[in-house]
Amino acid sequence: MRGILILAHGSREKSTEQTLQQVVNYLGEIFSEEIIETAYLQFSNMDLHTGLEKLRAKGVDNIIVIPYFLFEGVHIKEDIPKEIDKYLKENKDVKITMGKTLGADKRLAEILADRIRDAL
Repeated sequence: MRGILILAHGSREKSTEQTLQQVVNYLGEIFSEEIIETAYLQFSNMDLHTGLEKLRAKGVDNIIVIPYFLFEGVHIKEDIPKEIDKYLKENKDVKITMGKTLGADKRLAEILADRIRDAL
């Protein structure tokens, strides 16, 4: 069974977790047949390992990790792949694929333009 893990950076400000949960709720409307969980790289007990385990507990053995990050920095290139590799060494019966960051996408520019218009 397939599941999706949305992985955000994390923040000391816990209200950010509510924001990500709202985004995941929107995703649930789009991907209603998928199991979607959240995890955070830092500042949260809901870390990457815990998020993967939550999906596994629901019977998921094919996990797509989508980083909710803008840029392809050291977390994306090194930290997250290392954590995924470590998890896979301990859990050989699961497949994990990492997707791309949000990156440079015209749809993000459109959202930014809306925020600029709101501020004018």
